[in-house]
Amino acid sequence: MILVVDIGNSNVVIGGVEGEKILFEARLRTDATKTSDEYTIDLKNILDIYNVSREGIEGSIIASVVPQVLNTFQTALMKLTGKKALVVGPGLKTGLNIAIDNPSQTGADLVVGAVAALREHKAPLIVIDMGTATTMVVLDKNGALIGGSISPGVKISLDALTGGTALLPGLQLDQPKRAIGRNTTDCMRSGIMLGTACMLDGMIARMEEELGYKTTVIVTGGIAKFVVPMCRREMIYDKDLLVKGLAALYRENKRS
Repeated sequence: MILVVDIGNSNVVIGGVEGEKILFEARLRTDATKTSDEYTIDLKNILDIYNVSREGIEGSIIASVVPQVLNTFQTALMKLTGKKALVVGPGLKTGLNIAIDNPSQTGADLVVGAVAALREHKAPLIVIDMGTATTMVVLDKNGALIGGSISPGVKISLDALTGGTALLPGLQLDQPKRAIGRNTTDCMRSGIMLGTACMLDGMIARMEEELGYKTTVIVTGGIAKFVVPMCRREMIYDKDLLVKGLAALYRENKRS
């Protein structure tokens, strides 16, 4: 079994993968103040919960958009497994053609999502990851990553709205019943949830207009399952996309 770790701005997703099978997925809160010993304890507790023996861990791989947590987590994995983790970044073979102005600026999570999507779907593709930020990555008909967009995630929008307006209440991210809200809570839910769905529909349409052809749209991320049903454009929701992509990158780099 291998451990795959996706360190995002809000959460750390940890997956256990054996062959093509995902044995477990767990989440930790991303905390830059934690020490490597604290993360080691967190990892050990997760393995205990899922009855996984440390001796059975072949290796690990990390993708991170939080540099200060990446170093801490590398140390934690070394303490836990006794083996150095692979890191998605310079020097790791991805097989992905990144055709943007500065390929080195491409986030590790975007690379992993693109690699996973290309393994299971035919290009052209738009890969959407709905986390702290909502990212959209465009893969042209040749499978090259040619660009995309980054916008505030649903939770950022919600926090900005409620934090900056004293009279607006907090709310659960439920699907709105209608676009025209009849009270403050419904109006906020419509604006944030339905507004995000409309943004995705509109951005996909504009991206395809620039490409000159239709794409297959793949969506992942914690909030995606709530937003995708409200979109009018057909999309494929894959909650395990990054876990599968990390596992594929580990296997391909170990083979090479």
